[in-house]
Amino acid sequence: MSELPQVSPDLALLSEGRTLIDVRAPVEFAQGALPGAVNLPLMDDEERHRVGIAYKQRGQASAIALGQQLVSGSLKASRVEAWQRLLARHPDAIVYCFRGGLRSQVAQQWLAEAGLERPRIRGGWKAMRQALCARIDAAAEQPLLVVGGLTGCAKTALIQRLPGGLDLEACARHKGSAFGRHPLQSPSQIDFEHDMGRRLLALPGPLVVEDESRHIGVVNVPLTFWHAMQQAPRVRVEMPLDWRLAQIRKDYIDDLWEVYRSQFGEWLGWALMRKQLASSLARLAKRLGSARLARLQRLQQLAFREHAHGDRQAHEAWLAPLLTEYYDPMYRHQLEKGEQAFLHVGDWDSCLAAARDWSARHAAQPVEQHAVE
Repeated sequence: MSELPQVSPDLALLSEGRTLIDVRAPVEFAQGALPGAVNLPLMDDEERHRVGIAYKQRGQASAIALGQQLVSGSLKASRVEAWQRLLARHPDAIVYCFRGGLRSQVAQQWLAEAGLERPRIRGGWKAMRQALCARIDAAAEQPLLVVGGLTGCAKTALIQRLPGGLDLEACARHKGSAFGRHPLQSPSQIDFEHDMGRRLLALPGPLVVEDESRHIGVVNVPLTFWHAMQQAPRVRVEMPLDWRLAQIRKDYIDDLWEVYRSQFGEWLGWALMRKQLASSLARLAKRLGSARLARLQRLQQLAFREHAHGDRQAHEAWLAPLLTEYYDPMYRHQLEKGEQAFLHVGDWDSCLAAARDWSARHAAQPVEQHAVE
């Protein structure tokens, strides 16, 4: 097994979009995988658990023997066949396990016996994770601009128009508010960090992010990058209420409905969307107070009824007071208690222009400094 080929834990494997075969157990994969990986385990969760007990109680040799006993015959053949099927579609795929050790070596050996030689990642998942986390730490040293503004100012759309825009909400699959949960399952903290690190591979210059709390849904922005965000210069988007209301209806209703419908179909998608929006409103009970919550819930139910007959604009009846009575005062309170200076305050187009100008100036800085030196 010592002669089986290896590749370095190079992040270029991710930026190149190489297919990765994760031979760890499903429970490990669910806790966090490498971007683009496919889980085709050497052992399932129960098998891994039993082998782990044998290793602790009787040592490595006993654990290996038990693993060979558990995964043998037709079961072994079916797992090799799964790897072969994937390699038929992606012949350049690479194998990894937790540390690039025994499990990935066994997978390599079994593939070699079947006439297929594929390398494993030296250091495995752990080494690649360390490299991705190091990329996030390095990004905290890059020039960074933060885009702020009231809810509904299309800040995400603005950063997506910039070459250095990093969409943290996309990494989190969450829009960062009580109503921001994505219909698809949220990533684990590890998967969030890995996706963030992967996106940063293509962003070596000035970065622009949306003003976020450290918590986005169920995940947290890594601390080094969060500290950099707190110290970064800012621009603030200011748009009139009617403009923001149309934007928030697009985000919270129109786009949400399209995702639910495409994922679950008309009937179930509609039921799940209604449940999510109603639950999101109910979670604001403490901050809204019982009387205001009851009023908004009535308006929301009326809007659902009108929406079912084709009138999506009816949602503005409850979204408007949600903005003016909840989100806007909360954001202004944060502005008052913070002492943040803004490089620019203006409408969406002027903030986009200001962010582009800032990005261009900071992208040119290293070249200018080198020329002076």
